[in-house]
Amino acid sequence: MTRAQQIGIVIGLIIVAAFAFLRISDPPLLRQIRDITFDEYQRISPRAFENVPVRVIDIDEASLKEFGQWPWPRDRLALLVQRLSDMGAAAIAFDVLFAESDRLSPRSIMRDVAGVDPSLLRQLPDNDELFADAIANRPVVLGFGLSNDGDYHPPVKAGFAFTGESVINAPPRLDAATPIRPQLQINAAGLGHISLNPGNSSTVVRRVPLFLTDGTHFYPNLAMEALRVAQGASTYVVAGAPDVADTLTSVKVGDFVVPVTATGELWIYTSPDVAERYISAGKVLAADGVSPEVAAAIQGNIVFVGTSSAGLQDIRTTALGQNVPGVSMHAQTVEQILSGRFLSRPDWADGMEILSIAVVGTSIVILTTFVSPAAALTCGLVVTVLALAVSWLAFSHWGLLFDPLAPIVACTITHFAATSFRFLVIDRERREVRRAFGQYLSPSLLYRIEHNRDALRLGGDDRELTVMFVDVRGFTALSENLQPAEVVRFLNTLLDALSSHVVANEGTLDKFIGDSIMAFWNAPVDVADHTAKAMRAALGMRETLAKLNAADAFGFGRDYQVGIGIGIHTGLACVGNMGAQSRFNYSAVGDAVNVAARIESCCKEVGFDILVSETMAAALPDFALLDAGALGLKGKSSRARLYAAVGDRTVGQSPEFLALREAHIDLIEALRDRTIDSRKPLARVRQRAQAFTAALPEFYRRIVRRADHFREAPTESRVKPQMGLTSDQGSAPV
Repeated sequence: MTRAQQIGIVIGLIIVAAFAFLRISDPPLLRQIRDITFDEYQRISPRAFENVPVRVIDIDEASLKEFGQWPWPRDRLALLVQRLSDMGAAAIAFDVLFAESDRLSPRSIMRDVAGVDPSLLRQLPDNDELFADAIANRPVVLGFGLSNDGDYHPPVKAGFAFTGESVINAPPRLDAATPIRPQLQINAAGLGHISLNPGNSSTVVRRVPLFLTDGTHFYPNLAMEALRVAQGASTYVVAGAPDVADTLTSVKVGDFVVPVTATGELWIYTSPDVAERYISAGKVLAADGVSPEVAAAIQGNIVFVGTSSAGLQDIRTTALGQNVPGVSMHAQTVEQILSGRFLSRPDWADGMEILSIAVVGTSIVILTTFVSPAAALTCGLVVTVLALAVSWLAFSHWGLLFDPLAPIVACTITHFAATSFRFLVIDRERREVRRAFGQYLSPSLLYRIEHNRDALRLGGDDRELTVMFVDVRGFTALSENLQPAEVVRFLNTLLDALSSHVVANEGTLDKFIGDSIMAFWNAPVDVADHTAKAMRAALGMRETLAKLNAADAFGFGRDYQVGIGIGIHTGLACVGNMGAQSRFNYSAVGDAVNVAARIESCCKEVGFDILVSETMAAALPDFALLDAGALGLKGKSSRARLYAAVGDRTVGQSPEFLALREAHIDLIEALRDRTIDSRKPLARVRQRAQAFTAALPEFYRRIVRRADHFREAPTESRVKPQMGLTSDQGSAPV
């Protein structure tokens, strides 16, 4: 054995030991990858839905539409319990919190009415009492949640028998719970927690804790209590490991033994979400009684009452990637126990996986060093196939969960490291090895730059863009009265708030030019409906600026209002990499960009904060736009017709805006025809403008002295009839 080979073996064994230690420490990333692997197994072969006696009484959208929004008055829940009980439900478990009194109770409502005789209050029905009476002597299980406040611990309705070593501290901790109304917790046959993954940051429900502990008592979850009550059992038998404290192995409830993790969690073997699992609560509460089909589906079943309405925010993600109601996870827990199909990860699984990393990794190091990398690669491929096959067979036949990826990844990296060392150190023909490795490095970033130099070439493409310019009004005068640092803080606050609307509406921020913003839409990728998105961005900027001014976010005092002007135009422009060969930016140039900049500068003359071009107005016929006249743009030979943006499509279709637009058309007609007195239509339009943006009054204060803007425009520049500004409606041709 040469010295180089000795060094190679030592380095290889160090790598193997590092992977073994990493697997022993089991960091969150490894656990997450392992969980994803087991999720994929379930997606390939999910637990089939079986018609076991478990159903979900679903407070679905149809039920809420029929009986009103949640929460329902508890006299209705009392009726629900009575009907379910009359139909022979074996247990009725509520995935609902009853922490507060029913605010819809007649007694509660009248208690807040001044002057009501207390003796009369006692005669009014109390929904909590009705619900408490309904669940008394019936197989009803109520749920409670975890709380970060208080010291409430619910009573334990069941007894516990323990075998093996003490396991009192094994389950997740219960520091405090959400309280349950006193009479409800007394009358309930069972109480169970409804938390599906407490303390787990993952949104995927893979394991559910069957018990919580406060260091003195165990608290079962809703599913276990429902199963216990349905069987009429009084005690849980909890088995701990014979020689290890705080390590659970199984739980027996009635006739069923449930294998659990060391902390008392059940691996959920997920079944696809199917309609057969659910019965709409509206069918149980139907005014004309319950149908025979529904009664047959309830009789002898454990029923869970919960909601699938997305608005009530009890939606969970399963290992299959489906978003399902949280109540269905409780139902699936009982389904799985009744069907006897479990998933489990044996205690010795971690040790076996660590040992496989050590044994196979060492074998690969030895084969690579003394035989050949090809032999080691063959060994690694065989190990990979065996690991995947054994892991899959264990899952599909026995429900055992073994991680195949940790040994495979560890051995692959070990093989790569050992092979690299051999090529770089042990083999003498280093130049040939370097050439061989050069072939493997072709997908690198340098390769892309070398073989795709067009990506760095200056130039661009002609595209239809919607271009926006935003400028702060009175910035020069404002900056004269501020320190440089104050100017920077002001600009950072304002430009950050305004530019967020560009990004949120799929626009591209081209550049910040002092106190101005340039942005465009439809490049570098196509953006559908880019004109509307640019308009929404501008309207959002107006709203945001109003909020900043109202909150005095700039620290100028509430008497000073920061203003902006926005110009938007749609047209052809060249977009691409522009600048010098050594330094360039992705930007847009062309007539469309110049027009948008000139439109923004017209905001000062018009006295309005958002102006758009005629091409923009034609593309947005449903938006709230008003003819602002035909103005001359710097550097342009002809005048351009502009429009003031009042609001979006909702505003544009409102009766108030339609009335304003009609009055606006009358005013334009008066301005165009010198023989018509414009004072009356001006007064009418000013009155109706008060309901809209604060910029409109200034717009109409200036409009009379801008009468020429509505008199001298070519007739062919007319927008679509949907704008309501065609010549036959009184608008001036532009």
